[in-house]
Amino acid sequence: MLRTHCQTSGVSLTEQDPHNNIVRTTIEALAATLGGTQSLHTNSFDEAIALPTEFSSRIARNTQLILQLESRITDVVDPLGGSYYVEALTSQLVEGAKALIGEAEAQGGMTKAVQTGLPKLEIEKAAAQRQARVDRGEDVIVGVNRYRLDVEDSLDVRDIDNAKVRLEQVALLQRIRASRDEARCQSMLSALREYAAKDEGNLLEAAIEAARARATLGEISAAMEDVFGRHLAITRVISGVYADGYGDDPEFAAITGRIAAFKAARGRAPSIFIAKMGQDGHDRGAKVIASAFADLGFAVHMGDLFETAPEVAAHVDELKVDAVGVSSLAAGHKTLVPELI
Repeated sequence: MLRTHCQTSGVSLTEQDPHNNIVRTTIEALAATLGGTQSLHTNSFDEAIALPTEFSSRIARNTQLILQLESRITDVVDPLGGSYYVEALTSQLVEGAKALIGEAEAQGGMTKAVQTGLPKLEIEKAAAQRQARVDRGEDVIVGVNRYRLDVEDSLDVRDIDNAKVRLEQVALLQRIRASRDEARCQSMLSALREYAAKDEGNLLEAAIEAARARATLGEISAAMEDVFGRHLAITRVISGVYADGYGDDPEFAAITGRIAAFKAARGRAPSIFIAKMGQDGHDRGAKVIASAFADLGFAVHMGDLFETAPEVAAHVDELKVDAVGVSSLAAGHKTLVPELI
């Protein structure tokens, strides 16, 4: 039996008029339920702004409970069974998936495809196309590009002192290391390295045994990194996709014309460095912005994920860019941006 876990979309959540997100999440949760998912995570309506509050978390939980207990939709094995429309959509999905699988196989398999960056490139291309449609108003986002509020309602958000949390976590790790059987822990980490080096045995089982010996996640990751090395993502900026979404739009043409005039006058294009700092691995927004600026005529430089403020400052100093953009979905504006400035 295929068991499926689903999560409602984070991309559809909006910072503007965020209570609309309750409706969006409900529709997405309904879709997952109709699709027969066995497990479901419903996002809180304020997650585009901060970590969820107890109030927003309760709404997210109750969304599932209402679907399950009040609508009783889960009492039906296949509510959409026999729907010609759903069957047609399913057929389209299958054919599209086959095409993508074929592209991966042509690269030599999924591992090779990941190494060449093919799946990542396709995701970034789709994201840029989608953002162009939103920015043009072709795809309607209620409260964002249509039916916007004149004044946004105030919203109570969860505020976390990340410096305090970090100190607490460091203290916890110190207590774990002080109380564990160090010899057993190191033995399990050595066994993990051996499994990785020999490419035999169950690597996950070895990692679990190391965790049971109270090895930390960092130590387990470091043990495997000793053998496999660290993955270095290929950073690329997609060009042409965002601009294609605008076609002959006069406003877009006017902006590119002004940037072309700047380039002619200065002998160079205006430049921007887009940074991702801290423990924030979400780069969709940064890549979309990079693609848009590149299509407008900017010279765009992308930093790597998880960089520190000093590392970004060094890049900026070396490249002599005109502007720096920082993308953060982990409250980097509160600590990392001031440090960078």
